[in-house]
Amino acid sequence: MARWDPGAEERLRKAALELYAAHGYDAVTVNQIAEHAGLTRRSYFRYFPDKREVLFAGSERLAPAVVEAIRSVDPEVAPWPAVLQAAEVIGAQLAEIAENSDVRRAVIAASPELQERERTKLAALTDALRAGLEERGLSAEDATLVAQVGSAVFQNAFNRWIDGGGQRTFRSCLDAVVGSLRGEVFQLDD
Repeated sequence: MARWDPGAEERLRKAALELYAAHGYDAVTVNQIAEHAGLTRRSYFRYFPDKREVLFAGSERLAPAVVEAIRSVDPEVAPWPAVLQAAEVIGAQLAEIAENSDVRRAVIAASPELQERERTKLAALTDALRAGLEERGLSAEDATLVAQVGSAVFQNAFNRWIDGGGQRTFRSCLDAVVGSLRGEVFQLDD
């Protein structure tokens, strides 16, 4: 077998998701994933350090992308609209590359270990928002609050996007969540 196989990483992701969905995360081994992808166990570990990370590969790029998205917003824009603009950019980028998000979400929801990893990823998102807001001059206390709310809004918007089968734009999902904050649900004003 070749030392480098074009498409191997994507085949491993697809194989893992198929097997996790069919048998449950805990019941699947790295050997099974590699075999299902037509690769070896050793090839698997060239791409992923463990069987969990096949679902989270690339998530380490999220925090820097969030900070950059906050930085790119006009400095005159207030903190909350800046977070929403950054969320729109990041959400649209994720929507472009996310495949089988509904299946991935179901697999994560069925596993406490994966739920913990997902919470860690979301905490990194919140920390990145906070850091970006502090760079913009917001106090640590206010940056933390705005980042926590922004992270929850982002997560809810992305879930709505998944629930819609990717047929709606991320922006429309984000607008719907923000509308809930402003409308009948929370009755918050701008």
